[in-house]
Amino acid sequence: MDAPFRTSWQKSVWEIIEHHVFEHPGTDTLFNQYVTEDPAYDRPAASRIRRSNLRSYIASFKRRPEVLLLAEAPGPRGCRFSGVPITSEEQLLDPEFPIDGRQSSLGTPNREYSAGIFWKNLLGHADRFFVWNTVPFHPHKTGMPMSIRTPTASEIAEFEPVVRALFDILRSRTVVAIGRKAERSLASCGIESTYVRHPSQGGALHFAEGMAAVFSQPGV
Repeated sequence: MDAPFRTSWQKSVWEIIEHHVFEHPGTDTLFNQYVTEDPAYDRPAASRIRRSNLRSYIASFKRRPEVLLLAEAPGPRGCRFSGVPITSEEQLLDPEFPIDGRQSSLGTPNREYSAGIFWKNLLGHADRFFVWNTVPFHPHKTGMPMSIRTPTASEIAEFEPVVRALFDILRSRTVVAIGRKAERSLASCGIESTYVRHPSQGGALHFAEGMAAVFSQPGV
């Protein structure tokens, strides 16, 4: 059974995602994990599981989050299988984790380095922020479904209306760009943000310091 929503903002966020994310067909190098399945990696009804996991994330909030975090795109071991930005299946299956979810992949539940660093630093603030990706689908190289590539400028621009819509619904007082791609997307939407280094590729310490500074600000 799908998790119920408590508030109108949760319903509005879900409707935006339903109409502008779930209905997108994806491409040969942009995997829409919410409607597409690869039998080499996904268990039956995997896309439905990932939609349900995302719904559980949105429904987990007891109040409107004060902070909007925008990252770049799903990695092949994180949101690609979990459906929740910067979150792995292994985390969703942990009974102590604040978000409930199920495994959509075959074999051992996936673990993602960036997701581990992300939640290690932000677990205590889980009800205070909402995280989303600039490009909500997994970008990969041609013929290499488990690879990762940088989203193109046109892909980022295509999903800027979703970023803007989420910002308008959440009305978060603080917006954080995790990485330069996210920073440029927010600027293109006319949204002021604080830049924080992405935790991958040696950025773990800078990410931790940046997020600590964000949540230590008065009123955040």
